[in-house]
Amino acid sequence: MKLTSFIIAAYRRSIAAWRSGGPSMKLTNLETIARALNSSGVPFLVVGGVAVVAHGYGRQTPDLDLVIPLDAPSVTAAFAVLARLGYRNDPPATKVSRTRELAEWDWPSIDEFCSHRPIPLTADQLADPQTRARWIGAQGAAVLAFHSKRYPETPIDIFATEHFDFAAEHHAAKVVEIAPGVPLRILRLEALLRMKADAGRPQDLADIAELRQLHGDVP
Repeated sequence: MKLTSFIIAAYRRSIAAWRSGGPSMKLTNLETIARALNSSGVPFLVVGGVAVVAHGYGRQTPDLDLVIPLDAPSVTAAFAVLARLGYRNDPPATKVSRTRELAEWDWPSIDEFCSHRPIPLTADQLADPQTRARWIGAQGAAVLAFHSKRYPETPIDIFATEHFDFAAEHHAAKVVEIAPGVPLRILRLEALLRMKADAGRPQDLADIAELRQLHGDVP
């Protein structure tokens, strides 16, 4: 389905919000990322702020939140695509002088280490449930942040947790075409609202209120 005038209007409102001083995400970057993932056959769902915009609430959003299947083939393929686009999930080296791979973590002193530097994960590590659980516990976060010097306006967060049945939600997703031949699968509204209710942050609750005002009673 092509972007409806309703969705286009929402994107325009979000662009106006970004231009008013908020973080800026270029829609051309979003198209490039979606095209690359689609071309490589990587299944993904857009959640977070971009999904909120796609469902009609045109607010600013500083990053692109993605959910992918956390099996090894999907994670490996996603990492490969992001690497080709210049994305890395390790923080800039200027933040601290020392770096360590996950395999070298010294438990339980990892808590002290995490307070200084976010710890990157390889594709194999993200795909391993036990390693993933230890990383989430140590980091106190459930998303893996990717940054690219080529696309600095569009950082990407990949969820390291499985919030829902991916196959079912991927099938039921709202599909919009952000450019000719470039479909984008958006987490359906009901699932997005549940995901945001589970997160419960102020921005999530504000999004829920705005989306319910737009769409009425949603289960």
